[in-house]
Amino acid sequence: MRVREMFELGGQVALITGGSRGLGLQMAQALGEMGCHVVITARKADELAEAAGHLQALGIEATTVVSDLQHPEAVTPLVSETLAACGQIDILVNNAGATWGAPAEDYPDEAWHKVMNLNVNAPFFLAREVGKRSMIARRRGKIINVASIAGLKGSLGPMQTIAYNTSKAAAINFTRALAAEWGKYNINVNAICPGFFPSKMSAGLLDKMGQAVIDQTPLHRLGDDDDLKGAVVFLASQAARHVTGQYLAVDGGASVV
Repeated sequence: MRVREMFELGGQVALITGGSRGLGLQMAQALGEMGCHVVITARKADELAEAAGHLQALGIEATTVVSDLQHPEAVTPLVSETLAACGQIDILVNNAGATWGAPAEDYPDEAWHKVMNLNVNAPFFLAREVGKRSMIARRRGKIINVASIAGLKGSLGPMQTIAYNTSKAAAINFTRALAAEWGKYNINVNAICPGFFPSKMSAGLLDKMGQAVIDQTPLHRLGDDDDLKGAVVFLASQAARHVTGQYLAVDGGASVV
């Protein structure tokens, strides 16, 4: 196989959660540009419609499904609607996530459960459903979990995001455990660990400590709109067919200092 062919994704269907904006939309665009029919899901119909319009203007086939993955009962209808529209799911990108900042000693129960529901429970329930209904029987599939470098270390300075850090560490080992179990089905399971990227979720923290983050990052920059695109295409493609159970930090080197 020629190297260029390894990265082509024509005829495949990719389901991206949290795909209406930010990193999710960037990854949806990358997969779509390589030939995928992308299915993006999020809670807000208006944001999904805007995102789909953006993708379709680029010539990308895009389908939207409104779904709130905070609620486990949303998983089965999401997969059913995707399969009804597209027939299969070849690539699953578990990107939707939440965070909450508070000191550990005062951390609200509701905040802990909100973060864990979306960052840990939803990726497992969705992977289980997609695996059973589309990937295992076909003996093929790529699952990409969006973790974070926050899962590799404690909170930085004023972040106080214990649930987020804990959930992203769980996402990394969930990736390893599922990869070990589903390798026999020829399903690759890997994770991306972004560093700081400007987004709605990170806006408050970057307002407080953005320059400090840049100063402590070896490449002295934040991630931009293109920095996750190559990583997600690689992990979704045949170029990564012998890679599973791994995480790729896309962080300008922040996790090594």
